[in-house]
Amino acid sequence: MKKIELYEVGPRDGFQMVDEYIPLETKTRIVEGLLEAGLRHVQITSFVSPKAIPQMRDAGELAAQVVGKYPDADLFALVPNLRGAEAAWEAGLRSVSYVVSLSESHNKANIRRTHEESFAGLHAILDAFPEMDICLDLSTTFGCPFEGMKSEDDVVPFLEPYVGLGVETVNLCDTIGIANPAQVRRIIEAVWTAYPALDLQVHIHDTRNMGMVNTLAAIELGVDKVQSTLGGLGGCPFAPGASGNLATEDLAFMLSEMGYEVGIDFDRMVELARWQAAAIPTGLFSGHQFRIPVTN
Repeated sequence: MKKIELYEVGPRDGFQMVDEYIPLETKTRIVEGLLEAGLRHVQITSFVSPKAIPQMRDAGELAAQVVGKYPDADLFALVPNLRGAEAAWEAGLRSVSYVVSLSESHNKANIRRTHEESFAGLHAILDAFPEMDICLDLSTTFGCPFEGMKSEDDVVPFLEPYVGLGVETVNLCDTIGIANPAQVRRIIEAVWTAYPALDLQVHIHDTRNMGMVNTLAAIELGVDKVQSTLGGLGGCPFAPGASGNLATEDLAFMLSEMGYEVGIDFDRMVELARWQAAAIPTGLFSGHQFRIPVTN
């Protein structure tokens, strides 16, 4: 049986889409529930400006609740800049996701930086924290709300300077959920042909109900690290009312049925998803058409 590593990103990518503040106790219970259900990789928060994303204002407090309590877990956070990386390090995290968009238009809207500024920002983080495990989250890998569909001809040259800088892990993100399996295969094949040593992950949104098949397409090409969110929490800032992220419990069930090893207690995951749905009603979500949370 091939083992697939599930990366749960709901406490960041899901929670940030909720307007009403989610109590720290609720967040902690969900993160701990995920870990106790067998997940070993959990993105617990993002270290961003509270003015930009008020929901993440308790990032340091949440980290203090769980970092150290689960020494064998890979707990990580999203950071958009050096300040965020500093805060994550001070909170005890040694693994972060650094987000940059393939589309410069989206990069400017999402994190208010040019491509050159984002590259310089990652360079600064690598210089300041050489022991930090950094995954490059490449947003809009497959398509952008401003610039349209993307291809391997966009992705491969864009990654070249980052690989040259020392990036070893790249997360290919379908930010607005418009990818298709053929496109996923083409881009992954091209990236691995150009950079065979890269460790690839995928983060697929389920806007068009293709999250499962797109993720499976990546897995069948050899990607063994995939991201999802408990209950499919979250979604696309540009597609209000869309179906959100790929649900972790659904993905875990499918892969288990296919004979993959995922190491998840499925019953506990479903129970936690139901508890989360009651604790965080969908009515608390906004469309976020014009206020963009930092997303991958």
